Amino acid sequence: MRMDKLTTKFQLALADAQSLALGRDHAFIEPAHLMVALLDQEGGTARHLLAKAGVKVDALRSQLGEAIDRLPRVEGNAGEVHVSND
Repeated sequence: MRMDKLTTKFQLALADAQSLALGRDHAFIEPAHLMVALLDQEGGTARHLLAKAGVKVDALRSQLGEAIDRLPRVEGNAGEVHVSND
């Protein structure tokens, strides 16, 4: 993935998703990690655009948090996290 081709906001969201995955001892950055990062991003547009499209953003955020809680944890991954194929 060419990071220089991504917007600064998206690069920050990927970094936040990685931090979220690492903090939860997950081996992969899953789409749910990235979506949470985008929804929680200050000054981001994802929350606003989804709300404009009629999405119940708070309910979506809650469901994503629950999905993340169900992801398997890995011990001893030495702070290494990979991007999911999903």
